Amino acid sequence: MSRPILLFTNSFLDTPLEDLAAKAEEWGYVGFELCCAPDHFEVQQALSEKEYCPNRLELLARHDLQVPVLSNHRTSTAICDPIDFRHQALLPDYVWGDGQPERVRQRAIEEMIATFRAAEKLGVGVVSGFTGSALWSFVAGYPRASSETISAGLKHFAQLWNPILDVARDTGVKFAFEVHPGQMAFDIYSAEAVLDAIHGRPEFGFTFHPSHFHWQGIDPVEFLYRFPDRIFHVHLKDCMLTLNGRNGLLNGYLPVNDPRRGFQYRTLGRGGIAWEEIIRALNYIGYSGPMAVDWSDPIMDRETGCREACEFIKRLDFEPSSKQNSAFR
Repeated sequence: MSRPILLFTNSFLDTPLEDLAAKAEEWGYVGFELCCAPDHFEVQQALSEKEYCPNRLELLARHDLQVPVLSNHRTSTAICDPIDFRHQALLPDYVWGDGQPERVRQRAIEEMIATFRAAEKLGVGVVSGFTGSALWSFVAGYPRASSETISAGLKHFAQLWNPILDVARDTGVKFAFEVHPGQMAFDIYSAEAVLDAIHGRPEFGFTFHPSHFHWQGIDPVEFLYRFPDRIFHVHLKDCMLTLNGRNGLLNGYLPVNDPRRGFQYRTLGRGGIAWEEIIRALNYIGYSGPMAVDWSDPIMDRETGCREACEFIKRLDFEPSSKQNSAFR
C-alpha cells in the first residue's frame, strides 16, 4: 500500500534526531511525524535561521526519510487548558516564561501560529496536535456542568483557536487535532460539537488515534465513517483492556506500568484493536495519507517495539480495489 509509515518522534525525545533517523531507516520507516521539541524541531530556529529547515531535511534525506507531518501536541494543549505547574514540563522556556496563566496561554497561541509558519517553511502539509480543554474536569466530575457552561467553553475554544486557524489557512497547512480524553473532543459527539463551534473550518480536521477510542468503548471505525473528509492524519498504537472487577477505565492514580490499571497501551498488534477493520475503513473512505506509529508499551523495549510495529502494519496494510468486484453478487 502506498500509505507512508512514519515514526512519531515523541517517544524518543531523549534521542538526538540524527541517531533516531539512522534507527528509523533500519527499522523500515519512510519518515517522521516530527515533534516540536529540543533537537528534533525548534520552531523559533526554523523561523529565524535561514538554513535550519534545509539542514533538517538534508539530515533526514541521508536516511531516505521524509517529514509530511509536524507535531506540536505539547504547546497546543496549553491553548484551552487551565494552566498550572504541569505545563511547565511541556512548554519551551520562552513560552512558559513567568508562569502567569493567561500570559502563558497567549505565548502558546503565538507559538502555535509560529508552528504553522515553520511547517510551511519545512514543506509540511499537516500540523498535528491537541487543543487543551477548559471543560474536561466537567466530563465525569461533580458538580455537573450546565448546558450554558458547555456552550461557553466551546465558544471560548473557537475564540482562542480561530486566529491560529487563520494562519493555517493562509499558509495552506492543515491542523489535525488528535481527539483524546482531556481535550475539547474525546468521542464522536464532542468532535461534532467542536466542528460546529468553528463552523466547520476546512483547515481543521482530525488525527485519528484508535487506541483512545478503544479504551473508552468507542468503535474506532465509526469515527472514520462519521468524518471521512476530516481525517488528516492517522496514529497507530494498540491498547488492551485489563478490567478485573476492581479497577475501571479511568486508571485512578496508578502509574502507566501498573498491572492494576483498567487498560494498558501495547505495541501495535499486541492489543485488542481490530486493525484489519481499521485498514478496510481507511480504504473505504479513501484515506491515502501517512500513518504514524505512536509507540507506547510500558513493559516492552521500545526499539524492539518500533521495529515490530512497522513490520506489523506493513504486512496488514493492503491496496484497495480499483473497481467493485461483482463476480459473486
